[in-house]
Amino acid sequence: QVQLVESGGGLVQAGGSLRLSCAASGRTFSDYAVGWFRQVPGKEREFVAAIRWSGRHSYYADSVKDRFTISRDNAENTVYLQMNGLKLEDTAVYYCAAGPYWGIVAGRGDYWGQGTQVTVSS
Repeated sequence: QVQLVESGGGLVQAGGSLRLSCAASGRTFSDYAVGWFRQVPGKEREFVAAIRWSGRHSYYADSVKDRFTISRDNAENTVYLQMNGLKLEDTAVYYCAAGPYWGIVAGRGDYWGQGTQVTVSS
């Protein structure tokens, strides 16, 4: 079992930045790829970014490419999502998930956090 806890969400003006953290405990975190997802009420959950266990390969949704950066520190059992140039449409609850890499990219995580709210205002 892996337990995931997200933090770092909040209210930010458009154009601003936030850094989300996903802290893991339990089984060896470095065995898993980790992804970030987001969901707006009434809409399907959307893939945002993923990073392999090694941290050397990452993948982004087109909507966030060049604005968001995913990284991980396996020694600290933490994955980060640096979000720059935030837009109104980035408002959502952000979740992290851990699992096999291609499952994460396809939206299937074995373990999920409880989510953190990101609200971008004009």
